[in-house]
Amino acid sequence: MLKVGLTGNIASGKSSVARLWQQLGATVIDADLLARQAVEPGTPALEAITQEWGSRMRDEQGALDRAALREIVFRDPDARERLEQIVHPAVRALRDAEYRDAEERGERIVVADIPLLFEAGLVGEFDVVVLVDAPEAVREERLVRDRGLEREEARRMIAAQMPSELKRARANLVIENRGTRDELEARAREAWQALLERADG
Repeated sequence: MLKVGLTGNIASGKSSVARLWQQLGATVIDADLLARQAVEPGTPALEAITQEWGSRMRDEQGALDRAALREIVFRDPDARERLEQIVHPAVRALRDAEYRDAEERGERIVVADIPLLFEAGLVGEFDVVVLVDAPEAVREERLVRDRGLEREEARRMIAAQMPSELKRARANLVIENRGTRDELEARAREAWQALLERADG
């Protein structure tokens, strides 16, 4: 079973590639979904977050207040690192369970969609790492136009992530997304075909 790590900085188009690959038959493990499951009420990770930053991290229903947490971690690198130390092991355990299930089903390729793959030091977990990338100015514009963020907040979110140049140097395959949706889809299909050939090789 070929393990593929799919990553990309915010507003790069990574999620669009993941959706297309899923339509083409890929088993996609969504790290964001696992991260939400890892901090559901009653989980050790949510308890640890509450101990670290207090009860303001929970909403009225006792669930994680994501906006409050985001406000802390995007402004404070130390807080972001501490959050990753809490959440990443819980997410890894959930991801390992997904791998086992896929292997039992006889899947040829499993794609793990992980925004912070490089930051979390997960490169060694995969046979192939695929990066979806777009210029910083393009990503900033997408955040403002498509997600309704203020430009300053968009810039702060982009600056909080590892620069694309460092990721490009470490990825096995880069899918460029500086043009239209159709162009991205064509490149994503080419990349998927290459992965199928490698899985069968």
